[in-house]
Amino acid sequence: MNVSLREILTVSTILFAVIDIIGSIPVLLQVKTKVGVIKSGQATLVSLIIMVVFLFVGETILNFLGVDLSSFAIAGSLVIFFLALEMILGIKLYKDDIPETASIVPVAFPIIAGTGTMTTLLSIRSTYDIPTIITGICLNLILVYVVLRNLYRIEKFLGAAGINIVRKVFGIILLAIAVKLFRTNAGI
Repeated sequence: MNVSLREILTVSTILFAVIDIIGSIPVLLQVKTKVGVIKSGQATLVSLIIMVVFLFVGETILNFLGVDLSSFAIAGSLVIFFLALEMILGIKLYKDDIPETASIVPVAFPIIAGTGTMTTLLSIRSTYDIPTIITGICLNLILVYVVLRNLYRIEKFLGAAGINIVRKVFGIILLAIAVKLFRTNAGI
């Protein structure tokens, strides 16, 4: 087992771009506003478990259920699409009677460990070894934890008007990502 620092940085960069925790800040702030608190440790741990489990058995689970990777990605794109609509239009589509679960759905899945992340994990598994990928996951989740832990400070820094502007702008970007993910996997 020969773990290369260069490969770890490459995998970490790929996952950083896909997880996009910085770009997810407006969505996370919106979820925090709805439910009051996001449990950063719980969301990070659940994301880690989801990613590692999916890395090892994701394709097998999907095959067992008769779901191909494209269908899985399309389903995830629809969840992202509706989150984006909430951000842009200021409406509430996602209803959660149990706010305690918000750290898991939608934060851990699909915001952090979403279909894009899972699809990417399956893709990079063919190129990189497992210890390198797990190290890349862990490095990204450290950053995720720091962002989640400091949402209050980020919210305070931006203020209500700043959050609203950022939410609308990133809502449109998130909507575009959802459409792209849908088109790519639907073959449109």
